Amino acid sequence: MRSLGLYVPGDSFLHRAPAGAKLLVLLVFGVATVFLNQWPGVTVALVVVLGLYAWARIGWRMLFAQIRPLWALLLFVAVFHTWVSGPVRAYEVLGALIALVLAAALVTLTSPVSAMVDAVVAAARPLRRLGADPERIGLMLTLGIRCVPLMAVLVREVSEAQWARGAQRSVRAFAVPLIVRALRQADALGESLVARGVDD
Repeated sequence: MRSLGLYVPGDSFLHRAPAGAKLLVLLVFGVATVFLNQWPGVTVALVVVLGLYAWARIGWRMLFAQIRPLWALLLFVAVFHTWVSGPVRAYEVLGALIALVLAAALVTLTSPVSAMVDAVVAAARPLRRLGADPERIGLMLTLGIRCVPLMAVLVREVSEAQWARGAQRSVRAFAVPLIVRALRQADALGESLVARGVDD
């Protein structure tokens, strides 16, 4: 099974659509979910996103792979809101969160990283007058996208080690190794960037 958010080649309309347009639609969709946060609107959002996955010919296994790394967070959100506000509100919050995650993943699944970076760099060029560096923004986006599957691998490896030690109920046994390994990866990445002349 592929890692979270990796590009899946295809010839659907979504694959052929410009990356910049998809990012803009994703932004509008994210804003819309803030205002359409009642259960009918959330249901429509979920149906639309699932329909887009079918349109892009991305299977159910790939779809579930996008939210599987977040199962603990989703479970916490569901239980918390069910207890505090009731099952309807829990569905509204959880459904909106899942719709946003799946929509964001769909953009990365149907757009090469290079195309998304180029779109962001192009959109950020007017900010050069304010002192921003569009190329550096593109680099930050590239690193962010590349780190998502890396973090998913780290979470899986730490979780497997936690189960092997019989400490699956311990939050500390999961969080501490994950943070330490993530910081080590960040240090290695920082050293690599400095070696290539990116020193800020």
